[in-house]
Amino acid sequence: MTTERLGAPSRLYAHLLRMTDEHGLFEHADHADPRLDEGYCVDDVARALLVTVGEPEPTPQIAALTATYLGFVESAVAADGRVHNRMDVSGRWTDAASCGDWWGRAVRALGVTAIYAPLASTRKRAMRAFTRASRQTSEDLHAMTFAAIGAAEVILGATRSDVRPPANALRIVRGAVTMILPVSEGSEWPWPEPRLRYSNGSIPEMLILAGRVLGEPAVTARGLALLRFLLDIETDGNHLSVTGSSGREPGEVGPLYDQQPIEVTSLAKACARAYDATNDGRWLKGLEMAWDWFLGDNDGGTPMIDLETGAGFDGLMREGRNANRGAESTLAALSTFQLAQRLLGFRACEGLAKQR
Repeated sequence: MTTERLGAPSRLYAHLLRMTDEHGLFEHADHADPRLDEGYCVDDVARALLVTVGEPEPTPQIAALTATYLGFVESAVAADGRVHNRMDVSGRWTDAASCGDWWGRAVRALGVTAIYAPLASTRKRAMRAFTRASRQTSEDLHAMTFAAIGAAEVILGATRSDVRPPANALRIVRGAVTMILPVSEGSEWPWPEPRLRYSNGSIPEMLILAGRVLGEPAVTARGLALLRFLLDIETDGNHLSVTGSSGREPGEVGPLYDQQPIEVTSLAKACARAYDATNDGRWLKGLEMAWDWFLGDNDGGTPMIDLETGAGFDGLMREGRNANRGAESTLAALSTFQLAQRLLGFRACEGLAKQR
């Protein structure tokens, strides 16, 4: 069964289209309606760019979204490489450019687009913006993690084409890896932070990819070990029970709420990266659990994606799901589906068919 027969991308991108205008992607929604007065942010538009570039069968509508999102991220990158995050509905940046998470997400999205976008003109534009943004670094581990994934994609992509990666790409990868401090052998808490925060799977994903870029198998092995730890702590029986929005301390047990879709998709991406690196089919189980979480195999037994429109619900709470369908949760659902479609094939499609 192909995605076209399932209605993607024409149906599964319907909510994303509804949330997008000529400027970019609205950050928040009131149920299914975009909250225009709350504007846009690079955090979400960069995620959206990854999704549209990652669509294997882009329609003209998807290509138009890619152009809109790339233009937004390009315009956010200042001359010195710092990045604005927030734009109001009139198209005016409302914050000073800096190097928070949005900088890292912009670097990641630009790096992926520079290598994988279908059009050469799009790839060139993305590479120019990537080169500018990669002049900076950040003191925050998560921001550097996001940026290092994009930088690593550029470095690896250069080996398959005539692209010459900016020298700063390798500097970002090395800088992110050095922020992952070693832990004592046998430690009960091997995580590089004192508590789990958000988008935790991005850290092992980055290490898995960085080990390949740097030619250091020990770095990849550390990433795989951290991913095993994360899956162990965020699994209850045969379903994911991910860290809630307040984080998780050592020894804290769940279920924890409210559970954010970005935590689930970060696990999905890390598992996909682990499978690509090892060809070990056991990592596909983690990806399958992530997709199943969106279909309703979670602590609440509640579907977290509207399969008629591709909208993702904003959080799983103790009393049920948040009915709002903002950009972040929608993109988490769509990106997880893309990975499941690529690596699980008919199992992802069967899941969609059962829910329709």
